[in-house]
Amino acid sequence: MGDALAPVIGLFLLAPFVGEYLLGNLGFGQLWLGLLLAPLYGCGAVLVRELGRRFAGWPTMFLLAAAYALIEEGPVDQLLWNPSYAGQDLLHGPSYLPALGMSVELTQAILALHAVWSICVPIAIVETFVPARRTTPWLGRTGLTVVFVLFTLGATLVFLGNYSEEHFIASPAQLAGITVVIALLVVAALRVRPRSGPVAGVAPSPWLVGVVSLLGTSLYWGPSVLITAGWYEWIGVSVWCLLVVSGVLLVSRWSRGQGWDQRHRFALAAGATLTYVWTAFPVKPELGGPDLAGDVVFGAVAIIVLGLASSRTRAEPRRTTPS
Repeated sequence: MGDALAPVIGLFLLAPFVGEYLLGNLGFGQLWLGLLLAPLYGCGAVLVRELGRRFAGWPTMFLLAAAYALIEEGPVDQLLWNPSYAGQDLLHGPSYLPALGMSVELTQAILALHAVWSICVPIAIVETFVPARRTTPWLGRTGLTVVFVLFTLGATLVFLGNYSEEHFIASPAQLAGITVVIALLVVAALRVRPRSGPVAGVAPSPWLVGVVSLLGTSLYWGPSVLITAGWYEWIGVSVWCLLVVSGVLLVSRWSRGQGWDQRHRFALAAGATLTYVWTAFPVKPELGGPDLAGDVVFGAVAIIVLGLASSRTRAEPRRTTPS
């Protein structure tokens, strides 16, 4: 029983670790918050992974991860619309859209941070450790029900805690609009079909995939945390669009190449993880001041986990696996 649930527990813990602590948003002084965030982050990642493995694999997971991002920062904690979230005005920059009461740059950041780092990166890393169960569901119907209930309770707890601090609720129109978008993403995720088509050449080296992932995610997230001047905001919006489109096209082509396997998927996740390792240092924590010790320790833990996962891929026979 313990071995069967090990990857579920691993994903449950890794999602909040990457999503908040490795990011640099929370430090040693907020370790207790992990207990409150794990049901939201961890159960969210498990639900995305389990549904993905029951439908079209990674295409389903990416769409559900985007839906998760909007759920967390929309109805749950209201960040998408709150002009004074955690004492900061993240909305009213150059890309603020008054008609929607939302910021283009902030919405893009939320989608990137949660869809990529909070959900997909932890899934890819944990799946690397369980090759025999990588593409199969880890939970049955009862387990899924329990995880969904915990996710709902976690989301409710975060909402109530946030409301007690912020006393902010978005307008009915804003909540209705985001609900429609989330529903469309979920429907698309469950209707998308596994990719098919001819092999597109030979897959590149996993090392090249990892380097491109590190450079691409650093090109987006690095300037976002290093350049705080308003003049960069629309440039950042353009960079996000360019990287998303080019990344989707590039990975889609690579993943249809002969020899594409878990080594490459892990390399994508590892590159993105290493971006968080270095960008955590200039990130200003949401609570408290800079936490250099936390950044160093959390970064070291992440590198150790990546090293263990990498050794696991090297021990596997070379074969192409389904997405």
